[in-house]
Amino acid sequence: MRKYFLGMMIMICSAVALDLRGDEGMWLFNDLPVRHLKERYGFEPTAEWADHVMKSSVRFNVGGSASFVSSTGLVLTNHHVASDTLQKLSDEKNNYLRDGFLAKTRADELKAPDLELNQLVAIVDVTERVKAAVTDAMTTEQAVAARRAVIAEIEKEHLDASGLRSDVVTLYGGARYHLYQYKKYTDVRLVWAPESSIAFFGGDADNFEYPRYCLDACIFRVYENDQPAKIEHFLRWSRESAAEGDLIFVSGNPGRTSRIFTVAALKYQRDVRMPFMLNLLRRREIALQQFGLRGVEQARRAQDDLFGIQNSRKAYLGMLGGLQDPAVMAAKVAAEQRLRDQIAQNPKLGSFDEAFAKIADAQKRRAELIPLTLNFNSQLVGIAQRLVQMAVEDQKPSKERLAEYADAGRESLLQQLFSTAPIYADLEQFLLADALSHIVELRGGDDPWIAKILAGKSPTERAAELVAGSKLADVNERKRIADGKQAAIDASDDSMILFAKLIDEESRRIRQLTEELAEIEKQAYAKITEANFATQGTSVYPDATFTLRLSFGTITGYEQGGEAIPPFTVIGGAFEREAARAGQKDFVLPDSWKKARERLNPQTKFNFVSTADIIGGNSGSPVVNRRGELVGLIFDGNIQSLTADYLYDDRQMRAVSVTSDAIAEALRKVYGAQHIADELGR
Repeated sequence: MRKYFLGMMIMICSAVALDLRGDEGMWLFNDLPVRHLKERYGFEPTAEWADHVMKSSVRFNVGGSASFVSSTGLVLTNHHVASDTLQKLSDEKNNYLRDGFLAKTRADELKAPDLELNQLVAIVDVTERVKAAVTDAMTTEQAVAARRAVIAEIEKEHLDASGLRSDVVTLYGGARYHLYQYKKYTDVRLVWAPESSIAFFGGDADNFEYPRYCLDACIFRVYENDQPAKIEHFLRWSRESAAEGDLIFVSGNPGRTSRIFTVAALKYQRDVRMPFMLNLLRRREIALQQFGLRGVEQARRAQDDLFGIQNSRKAYLGMLGGLQDPAVMAAKVAAEQRLRDQIAQNPKLGSFDEAFAKIADAQKRRAELIPLTLNFNSQLVGIAQRLVQMAVEDQKPSKERLAEYADAGRESLLQQLFSTAPIYADLEQFLLADALSHIVELRGGDDPWIAKILAGKSPTERAAELVAGSKLADVNERKRIADGKQAAIDASDDSMILFAKLIDEESRRIRQLTEELAEIEKQAYAKITEANFATQGTSVYPDATFTLRLSFGTITGYEQGGEAIPPFTVIGGAFEREAARAGQKDFVLPDSWKKARERLNPQTKFNFVSTADIIGGNSGSPVVNRRGELVGLIFDGNIQSLTADYLYDDRQMRAVSVTSDAIAEALRKVYGAQHIADELGR
């Protein structure tokens, strides 16, 4: 097992010179662009530096990034990454998402109901074993099963040997496979959160914009054996403020990028998937807004979901706008043609026309599946589906199960399934009715399967019946059914269990079709990537996969509409912005800030922008300097960065961060949290 991370780190010293565009790249920690960094910035990351930054980084399984910031288990992330937990901890009396929270002592720290935090500690290349399991003689269905089986075997073997969470990650579209091993923390407690009005100051209007004035930060603590965890690798807060021109690094978990996509795949995204997703998001946004109008408590219950939908809607608009720009698509067409020309000039590589054709055909078939989309937008339906499928899948050997039910991921699955977070019947019913109505619209009211799932009722009536007839909001009932396995499923008269059984066959059918298309694409992209390696070298970064990556860049402003946008904002600017936007509810600072105004240093740097290459999932990522010290916290990108799914351009694309200085200033002078600032070394 000593071949884990330290063995892989040797690779960083052999990286070849790269033809990069500025600060482009979301780099694997076991293949950093050392030569490029040395030549461009005079900085050479050592194996020890990379190992420390890697092990100081944290992944939130609900989506997002974070970092250890003390030896006693403190974890720093974004308020909006924490919002799901803040919502689950809130109730009618305590709205922590809106009003914030401060634990004055460790005894006051609030335990999250279902959070899992992951610390990456090892990487193993398992490419040869995964690839060997799939042969050219296999049908697509056989290839899906064989790949799933070998991945399940690898994950289970390494879990048993190490006790660490073990995930096989597909890289370069299927050309490489790495095993990522994580130490898991499941006892996670809330320490501090600011009010949403300062964490998201400017609201939807300022979202993905700059300049910004947001304290989008939140602090948790991880525990082991009911005691604060002892953390060896954590980020110390820099005593020196970040400055314009500084080289910085971002260690986080970017979600998904599509820079490897062929032109055919991008056109599918532009013309089919993204318009569909935007219409769906707009529909859900309106639904949540309407539900929130029913009352103060209903607005609270919908708040976190509404924020997430609005954030996604604006992000998709930006991505679609990029793909609809003829210049962007022309650049992609030209890049693909260059690659095909390079392949054609090397007879040893053979023809790749078939690989491109298979990807193009897969996009046509994906478009045909869009109307069959099954998304019920219901926690109770999702829970019921998990219970029904788990009972069936557990009767098979682990390697033959659907991936999420394999033995290696069982603990994480059960933690989510048995979450004690509240489920609100009124919100469930409202959202399920809307989702059922949308499915009817997509398939048509005369579709026999629609008639089957509606059971002679309207979507509104059916949703009311399903929610009222279920006990699955009770975690003890979920545990009872899970423990009873198939016999409990067969005996259950719970409305949601019966509904999950009703939709299971169709759900599995659509999943199989989708997975077969993904397998076709994996094989085709793997072949294209190998050609890319042959023509451009192997030291190129893969698309993001919600696994730990290192990005870098400089703190620098940009020009927009003929105006120079400075890299930093300051705390005093937040009060000026409030005054300039008087009367607009999203530009009202919380009372705590107004009361502390005289104590605050108005020149303290607040937010800043950098050329670091980030994407969704990087939210909460630490920003560190050359010494590996914390200087900031990623929380957003500017509007120009929304095309980063497909390409990087450092002329205007910027990552947006809150400074560590602003967090420390607020802890001491606004929130009276000197004990936390002391623990952070600030």
